[in-house]
Amino acid sequence: MIRLDALKPPQGARKKRKRIGRGDASGHGGTSTRGHKGVKARSGGKASAGYEGGQMPLQRRLPKRGFKNPFRKEFEIINLRDLARFPAGAVVNGEALHTAGLIKRDQSKVKVLGEGTLTQALTVRAHNFSLAAKSKIEAAGGKAEVI
Repeated sequence: MIRLDALKPPQGARKKRKRIGRGDASGHGGTSTRGHKGVKARSGGKASAGYEGGQMPLQRRLPKRGFKNPFRKEFEIINLRDLARFPAGAVVNGEALHTAGLIKRDQSKVKVLGEGTLTQALTVRAHNFSLAAKSKIEAAGGKAEVI
């Protein structure tokens, strides 16, 4: 039978806190368990991400390839088969495409590509059109307007 007055934590479960920096007699004086010098031995010492103690960091050792064009124009792509959900005579612009869930933001630049067929006449306003898309929209009796 277990008695409350006989309960004890298991052996080794309770440890005494190290009193650091309280003189050499404590066993934790001198360098206060931090070793000698280096960034981790300093107060407030924390090396920045990617720092390797003066060794040339991996990010600088690896060869760099390619080129990122800072002036690249990102377009959201819409195909003609996606425009089939709009009723005949509708004006399809960024706001209408966003409401229909075809593009993420209504401010996005949109390019219309010619995959699929279009049966109804639509007025499509986009930032760019492929030649196939433009000709198919006009063949269906619609308009392709560049914004």
